[in-house]
Amino acid sequence: MRLVRKDRVDGKIKRRYAKPQTPYRILRDSGQLPPEQIKMLDELYHSLNPADLKRRIDQKLKKLYALYERKKKGSVRVNPYKKLDPTSVTFFVMQ
Repeated sequence: MRLVRKDRVDGKIKRRYAKPQTPYRILRDSGQLPPEQIKMLDELYHSLNPADLKRRIDQKLKKLYALYERKKKGSVRVNPYKKLDPTSVTFFVMQ
């Protein structure tokens, strides 16, 4: 959210914020880009698939954890998708 203005009312400051927008929308609505760049941004924005991005990030995380486990020679088994409770974290630290 971006601060639009501050008003002093009865000794207190009231802040007025603009409607929240994504960086893409802010840049597109700024009026500082030529039409061909706006068209390029629109094509890029509409080609993105959040679910596919999440799957690709997860695949890369699996590869990183596999490399980590191989480096540690399997002494500590790490599941990147399971949250550890504090007792098990301190147990791993103590080892």
